[in-house]
Amino acid sequence: MKNMVFALAALVAAPATAAPLCDDMGYAGLLAKCNRGEQVELTLSSGTPLYAGEGPVVLQSGAYYAINITSDGTAELAVSGAEFFRAIWMNEVVINDIEIRPMAIDSIEFDAGGSARLSFIAIKPGSYTLRIPGSTGAAQSVTFAIQ
Repeated sequence: MKNMVFALAALVAAPATAAPLCDDMGYAGLLAKCNRGEQVELTLSSGTPLYAGEGPVVLQSGAYYAINITSDGTAELAVSGAEFFRAIWMNEVVINDIEIRPMAIDSIEFDAGGSARLSFIAIKPGSYTLRIPGSTGAAQSVTFAIQ
């Protein structure tokens, strides 16, 4: 009986935002247009913050997102975050109109200016950080909170 009460309490206390963004996704499933969250913009540039927003980027488990990473080529820079990449299902990485559908990635490195677009579905709730490898400053990382 105690377990049933705790289970019901957990269901009531669970945030309503942990479900996909739309009710009727049709044949497209989780990739449906109505299930897409806001796009995240990251900038790789020497001496510039990685993420221009305030606080963590909040993602909803089961929702579809895209991250655009743009490098201006001022330095050879990368973004790494194996824990984040293991907490999502990667749909594709698009670089110069070439679509790559990887099983997993650990990092993306830019040797010159350019951009990459990562589209994915957030899966595993938790807090994850993408950062420029070897950096320690808060401006050189972005935290994603998957609810």
